[in-house]
Amino acid sequence: MTLAQRERQALVQAMAEAGPDAPTLCGEWTTRDLAAHLIVRERRPDAAPGILLKPFASYLEGVQRKVAQRPYPELLDRVRSGPPWLLRPVDALMNTTEMFVHHEDVRRGAPGWEPRTLSAEDENTLWKPLTGLARMAYRKSPVTVALTTPDGRRTVAHQAGDRTVVLAGPPSELLLHAFGRNQVRLEATGAAEDVALVHALDRSV
Repeated sequence: MTLAQRERQALVQAMAEAGPDAPTLCGEWTTRDLAAHLIVRERRPDAAPGILLKPFASYLEGVQRKVAQRPYPELLDRVRSGPPWLLRPVDALMNTTEMFVHHEDVRRGAPGWEPRTLSAEDENTLWKPLTGLARMAYRKSPVTVALTTPDGRRTVAHQAGDRTVVLAGPPSELLLHAFGRNQVRLEATGAAEDVALVHALDRSV
């Protein structure tokens, strides 16, 4: 199984264990709302553009609310079944980061969470999209942002003058931070005020 497939199954299991009303790291979304989002994203091409395009956002929200009213076990079954056959050839490309991040959104939405230890292969898989994503995530930073990993990989996510913040950690934690999550385990070096600025950035992409 690919990382995307494994994370999908683990995400559904986490949502089932948490129940439909559990909080997530996705703002005010519960696990029910998150399941509805995933279904609409993969199965409602008429509404999915609203995820990125504001003119379509209100239509998306209406469709998603309607989907969320379905029985929770039905929602989980739809997520578990994976994308429609037309999208299966690009499942890994389309869903690796999506399933990983949302799995952690459920895990870390509950108190007492601890980061998982992923295999070197899985961490490497997450590093590949991180380098491009980070350029978008930190584009509004007033200081330079660099990302480093324990095995020596480094990328400059954003260049902005002489002041630099370095975020250090495994690709999985760096990816979550780049996706706007602050419930991460990273080491940040740089001036305290600059580190605070980076953590407070709107890192939406």
